Amino acid sequence: MIYYKDEKIIIRDMKEEDAGSIYEELTTQDCHPDLKTYQNYYIEQEKREKYVFIAEYEGNIAGYVTLIPNVLTGPFANQNIPEVNNLGVFIKYQKKGIGNKLLDVLEEVAANISDEISLAVGVHSGYGQAQRIYIKRGYLFDGSGVWYQGKQLEQYADCCNDDDLILYLSKKLNG
Repeated sequence: MIYYKDEKIIIRDMKEEDAGSIYEELTTQDCHPDLKTYQNYYIEQEKREKYVFIAEYEGNIAGYVTLIPNVLTGPFANQNIPEVNNLGVFIKYQKKGIGNKLLDVLEEVAANISDEISLAVGVHSGYGQAQRIYIKRGYLFDGSGVWYQGKQLEQYADCCNDDDLILYLSKKLNG
């Protein structure tokens, strides 16, 4: 399904062959992707466990984002509040409005599920652009503090500033 199309950008559902393209692009960006993750995205989409939105820019895959309709972990667990999960725009396509367009489409779909949407964002500087885009779009911290490896950290707890150190945010939809 195509959710959005203009002269340069298309936002659509994931195709099975997209997993390999995403993996290949991420390996050029000093990332350590796992091909199985992206293959599972397609499987989860087909089982309707997750929405997977793919952005194309001038015919090339430029990014992706997933939406989980009802998360099982974190402060929004089992509340039927959808979660933005793993927004990624490839470096060579950043600063072209692709991330915002992916989120526009995702939020429109999420609004059919709930009047609120949530997300978790990493704390380290590698997530700086994502942190900024979410705040600019009206997401607010939920107040539950820092989480690490799926657990809410106690005040002054030791942790590692890696990809598992996250903060949760949410946003009201439909008004």
